[in-house]
Amino acid sequence: MQTPTPSEPRPRRIGSFLSAFGSGVGLLFRGLAVYGRSPKLVLLGIVPAVISGTLYLAGLGTLIYFSDDLAALITPFADDWSEWARDILRLTAGLALLGLGGLLGVLTFTAITLVIGDPFYEKISEEVEERLGGVPDEVELSFGRSLRRSIADAARLLVRSLLFGVPLFFAGFIPLVGQFVVPVIAALVGGWFLAMGMVGVPFQRRGLRLPDRQRALREHRPLTLGFGAAVFLCFLIPLGAVLLTPAAVAGATLLARRTLGQSIDRPTVPA
Repeated sequence: MQTPTPSEPRPRRIGSFLSAFGSGVGLLFRGLAVYGRSPKLVLLGIVPAVISGTLYLAGLGTLIYFSDDLAALITPFADDWSEWARDILRLTAGLALLGLGGLLGVLTFTAITLVIGDPFYEKISEEVEERLGGVPDEVELSFGRSLRRSIADAARLLVRSLLFGVPLFFAGFIPLVGQFVVPVIAALVGGWFLAMGMVGVPFQRRGLRLPDRQRALREHRPLTLGFGAAVFLCFLIPLGAVLLTPAAVAGATLLARRTLGQSIDRPTVPA
């Protein structure tokens, strides 16, 4: 009888997870470095992000301004409560609304920006690939076909993110859990969907669709979560999404290459 192989010790598994997670965070900074070396790409990449960012900043400001009214609207049952209990509930509701708005805002901002800036980000991703040795057997897609695929995949990801975002919204009402645990989960969930959306361009370049992305990223879950969570948190910073979306696209190209077993180091030129 074959002796069962002992499972990997728990501390080692945790250490391996954290190491891969940290490598994923590092991909964002590597993407920033690669992207920042080309002033032309910097200007090219910011244009669509500025367009989306202007619209979303206005939307976020509106949500914050009306957060008290919205909190009262969704908690009418608290009208007859004592003032202190009603205020605590509606403060929690307002924070939960802002949390849900932030989560969905980051996800939809990225999806819409990637659609608006498809040709811009295609160029950035292509530049990164060329610096790393190119793509073997690259699949050429027309702009129209590429755009249709991007819109369809973005819509699917948005629906799936809503399935997670709504339960997180209600979990935000739970004392302590809603204020400390839920934001961490939201960053990881939001980061996962961000990464899934951003690797779309390099995967399409290889003739791969959304199911292929899911399989590849699941096999490198800690790496993907590290990259995605880093992008998600940066996007929560005012103007962070506008300034860092192009760098995140470059980093996502590196992530795609890593998950597909391709090198992310520049090829050495023989002397």
